[in-house]
Amino acid sequence: MRHDDIVPAWEALGTRLDVDGANSRIWREGKGEPVVCLHGVPASSFVYRKLLPELATRGMEGIAFDFPGMGLADRPAHFDYTWSGLARWTLKALDAAGLDSVHLVVHDIGGPIGFDVIRQIPERIRSLTVLNSLVKVARFRRPWVMQLFVYPVVGALWTASTRTPLIIPFMRRMGVHDGPRNQELRAYGDLLTRQDGGAAFRKIMRGFERTPEFEERIVAALRGRTFPAQVIWGAQDPALDMARFAPDLCDALGLEAWHQVRGKHFLQEDAPAEIARLIARYRDDASP
Repeated sequence: MRHDDIVPAWEALGTRLDVDGANSRIWREGKGEPVVCLHGVPASSFVYRKLLPELATRGMEGIAFDFPGMGLADRPAHFDYTWSGLARWTLKALDAAGLDSVHLVVHDIGGPIGFDVIRQIPERIRSLTVLNSLVKVARFRRPWVMQLFVYPVVGALWTASTRTPLIIPFMRRMGVHDGPRNQELRAYGDLLTRQDGGAAFRKIMRGFERTPEFEERIVAALRGRTFPAQVIWGAQDPALDMARFAPDLCDALGLEAWHQVRGKHFLQEDAPAEIARLIARYRDDASP
């Protein structure tokens, strides 16, 4: 399949999700307890396309939707693209999708966004799985590959480059091993820049809430949780180094250790079956 055909084919697998403030698209696969997967940057729900069917084969319903400003979601000019704003939108998206009690999977900045969701609806979370993310946000410094998106002129050029074959070596170096084909890597850029050239995405990149106040509230939410949680790390991630970031998450969650899988930043591409197996342990009817 040509890379130009991959995005339309992916879009056809989903359905429209009407949400106040910005509409999106949602993908649901399987029957059973719902597992909502929140994506990060520079990505969309496309990163979960292999994980959703793996969850379905394990008796769960894999679900993903795009955040405003990315993927196939709307990109309104006047929208709160901060982590807090995206968390508020996620609460509306869960209600719009008819999702009450869910298992939550978060990745990259989907972590801080999802943690703020947990803070507001802890009673609706059955379990939490964290994939290569961060929680000590006040001291976080973007890797150079992320920082470039923030600058006005350089950021526009850097974002535009993702629509060219240049995204392939970038993704091979930072994001994936051998899981996806080159055509699929090209689709990442198409989904990032469609409609607005990535302008809304760059607002998200500038909207990181790296403040002590935001950190304190999400850490408190994680430490006060009553549901099980786990951390899974793509061990070869050059963007969020496992030795630095995984211990912070385990500390906030009260965990002694994390799971390692073969993967870089987009570990869903290289280890979907192993990730799904670990998530499925939290099914209510799963064997101990």
